[in-house]
Amino acid sequence: MATSYVPLQAYNGTTATGGDSLTEDLNVFYQSGDIAWILTSTALVLLMIPGVGFFYSGLARRKSALSLIWLSCMATAVVSFQWFFWGYSLTFSHSANFFIGDLANIGYRNVLAAPSVASPKIPDLLYAVYQGMFAAITVALAVGAAAERGRMLPCVIFMFVWSTVVYDPIACWNWNPAGWGYKLGGLDFAGGTPVHISSGAAALAYSYVLGKRSGHGTQALNFRPHNVTHIVIGTVFLWVGWFGFNAGSALSANMRAVMAAVVTNLAACVGGITWCLVDYRLEGKWSTVGFCSGVVAGLVAITPGSGYVPAWSAVVFGVCAGIGCNFATQIKYWISADDALDIFAVHGIGGLIGNICTGFFAADYIAHLDGTTVIAGGWLNRHWIQMGYQLADSMAGMTWSFLLSMLILSTLSFFGRFIPTLQIRVSVEEEAQGIDDVEIGEFAYDYVELIRDVKPHVDGLMGYEPEGDGDVDAQSQRSHSQATMFHPEKSMYPLRVLSREQDHGGMVGMAQ
Repeated sequence: MATSYVPLQAYNGTTATGGDSLTEDLNVFYQSGDIAWILTSTALVLLMIPGVGFFYSGLARRKSALSLIWLSCMATAVVSFQWFFWGYSLTFSHSANFFIGDLANIGYRNVLAAPSVASPKIPDLLYAVYQGMFAAITVALAVGAAAERGRMLPCVIFMFVWSTVVYDPIACWNWNPAGWGYKLGGLDFAGGTPVHISSGAAALAYSYVLGKRSGHGTQALNFRPHNVTHIVIGTVFLWVGWFGFNAGSALSANMRAVMAAVVTNLAACVGGITWCLVDYRLEGKWSTVGFCSGVVAGLVAITPGSGYVPAWSAVVFGVCAGIGCNFATQIKYWISADDALDIFAVHGIGGLIGNICTGFFAADYIAHLDGTTVIAGGWLNRHWIQMGYQLADSMAGMTWSFLLSMLILSTLSFFGRFIPTLQIRVSVEEEAQGIDDVEIGEFAYDYVELIRDVKPHVDGLMGYEPEGDGDVDAQSQRSHSQATMFHPEKSMYPLRVLSREQDHGGMVGMAQ
């Protein structure tokens, strides 16, 4: 039986809200498939945020594992409110200037069924909630730099302020048709500069202002990830969610979205393989952490070009990201910054690699897969100047984010001298105790084996008496199996057992 087809009606432009829902059907201006796809993409991007938390948590030490998941979840809450309050208006108001929007849509005022500023295929309200997830995950990426030594309250304040003065302007000039980057001709499909370069630069600034972790550069600080399973889980969440991140940025259910999904997955796969191979040449081990890092690097790099480049070019994106971001992890040593989770290397440099590759491989026929977008293309189309546009956009975003982040954090640090709760870093003693215990009072695990995190008692246990931090660390590297977690009598050192039944999550006792 044939079903009737209701043709799409052109928007009539009657009111700022799109019309009166009591007297008009405001759904007739949009295809239900487009709305369904962007709603799904919104949920997928939201899924990425706890993915960031698990990824960061696994990379850190166990005594600060919960704090990084907490920061990711809190970023969602804080930035979602900021986005509702004035973030969306400052970024995507229809009356924005070349740098930033105004407050015409503060509190989602008049944000309803009128076509969005980015595409006539979806309404303002849908675009607002979708882009709100981008704002939230950008902040979640950046604040991972607080790992193992940053206080929670100043970080929450940083989230709100940074979203307002850094993310909103950068997103406006890249994605609002009134923005200078958009008018210049920069190509950034899903967030190479607004999301990845800006968060990477902010993380670098955060690392500088916080200072190095205690024991940084010595054997006393264990750099090994404490939970590789968390890293894998976080990577899976990110990998799946990135389909909504990139393919959803087509803002319609069309062939351009399909191509974005194809190149997203391909770049992730090649990035993971490449990073794994680079690590194998050094250590002769097939690193799970290396593979996951490469997957994320490939996803970061393909983000700005996902709606502009052909499928075969995703292989180049993945290889360049896997090699480039891997070697970029050494930058922190050259510039003396303790970027504990390599956020700048993966997101800052990965975003830059993606923008440059987009300048090379952007193709006019790929962009026009949605039936409407027209671009001059990149070097594939002999549009040589595109590379200049990409570099200008990248450097502007990185510089703005780094300098403003330094200013925000320096201001917080200044006030922290007079208001203890605004001190952005915990004390040396609190750092040794762990952020989870000091700032949250809860732990990622009920029973925690701390062999690799604290010095053992030097009472001659098992005939071993450590002579210094180097010996402690060397021994800790060799003893971290599950057997020591569940059979304390087999452990070289006594274990600290944590229980929810004790006040403040304190020490129950040392297992004998």
